[in-house]
Amino acid sequence: MALLRKSAYINGGWIDAIDGGRFDVLNPADDAVIASVPDMDAGDAATAIAAAETAWQYWRSEPPAARAAVLRAWEQQIQEHKGELAELLTLEQGKPLAEAQAEIDYGAAFIRWFADEAEADRTERLVSPDSAKDMRVIRQPIGVVAAITPWNFPVAMVTRKCAPAIAAGCSVVLKPAEATPLSALALAELADRAGIPSGVFNVLTCSAGERVGVELTRNPVVRKLSFTGSTAIGKQLLGACAGTVKNVSMELGGNAPFIIFDDADIDLAVAGTLASKFRNTGQTCISPNRIYVQSGIYDRYAQKLSDKVGQLKSGSGMADGVRLGPLINRAALEKVQRHVVDAVAKGAQVLCGGQRHDLGGAFYMPTVLTDMSADMLIAKEETFGPVAPLFRFESEAEVVAAANDTQSGLAAYVYSADQALAERVATELEYGMVGINEAGISSEVAPFGGIKQSGIGREGSHHGIDEYLELKYLCTRA
Repeated sequence: MALLRKSAYINGGWIDAIDGGRFDVLNPADDAVIASVPDMDAGDAATAIAAAETAWQYWRSEPPAARAAVLRAWEQQIQEHKGELAELLTLEQGKPLAEAQAEIDYGAAFIRWFADEAEADRTERLVSPDSAKDMRVIRQPIGVVAAITPWNFPVAMVTRKCAPAIAAGCSVVLKPAEATPLSALALAELADRAGIPSGVFNVLTCSAGERVGVELTRNPVVRKLSFTGSTAIGKQLLGACAGTVKNVSMELGGNAPFIIFDDADIDLAVAGTLASKFRNTGQTCISPNRIYVQSGIYDRYAQKLSDKVGQLKSGSGMADGVRLGPLINRAALEKVQRHVVDAVAKGAQVLCGGQRHDLGGAFYMPTVLTDMSADMLIAKEETFGPVAPLFRFESEAEVVAAANDTQSGLAAYVYSADQALAERVATELEYGMVGINEAGISSEVAPFGGIKQSGIGREGSHHGIDEYLELKYLCTRA
């Protein structure tokens, strides 16, 4: 708990809400209170935005090498305090400690990557049709950035947004999820130790997004909003940003298909399903939500998967050998239960799990369902829980049509020994990311994002920093 901070971080200082309000942060494994933090509102957000605006005037002019050096110092601080960060993350989010440690590494990788990107020369020299003109395109920092991050990856989602913004020369006002603000505050402490200047990185805590959201979306000083969360909230934020025509990045909900053809390596497909479906207790935006298995191997795959899932251990993330922690709260638990009850009522069979866990609280048993159909809630909504629903299919055309029958388009997976088939299906799938015989698709070097109603823009890779840069065309008489 050495990194536990109970105040918000604005303009390089630790402060409380203007009105003195506070709210509790709970451990989802047992509902114990970990700490209380400031419950800030629009007035506090305005203070943070003003500090960020002042800092941006300085930070935008800093040499790229200087920005990179500060980011590398931040990454070093995170690595030195990896164990403390991971324990704090597990306490407030619930994921197993090993997963929390992996998330710290993942989050640090974005800072390391964008420190290098800060120093890349992005000037473009155009071939002018007029020899008397020199034509160039330069990139400049967009300005003050508002970042809103989710609770499922409370470290990695912060660094994935804030590292490229800071590398680009922007200042940031971060609003972490109300369920998991402590990891963000710990990152702010380490950023302070690393020498990130006052006002460049600010953290607002609040019990409900709308308390500060109105200021983040309507204040004209904020030039960019980056949000990760549900599609419904993303649409509300898009509408709120319209009045000031803000630049936006949106990483929204998913409904990922996981397609397994008859010729696939069943053991590889089972391992991929376990890794992607049950990571973070199924609470990831790229978690398979519809598992399509060709009829020739359907029964064998279902049995092998069920055998493996039945061995997964649930419990407190701090306990040894635990693979699944609790869901984030009771509302999440009720949604999972509602989806399973709906599926069973419409003909699904439960191979394992299918009910709340004996541990009580927000724990749900890891579940495998068969005989799924397109009229079930799971086929239409993102479950965000440890439920693997298996849909049977016969042909390539049938499964591609079924997989694309959604307004979401974030991630998809294809398993087949026929590389040509897998590549063909991958190109036909209407998704921003596709894993081919591979479930581990997230990386700091790859562009993360979706199409359709799953989002706007990309995070990670060299494209990630472009989200925080404006293009400026210079035409000079030679």
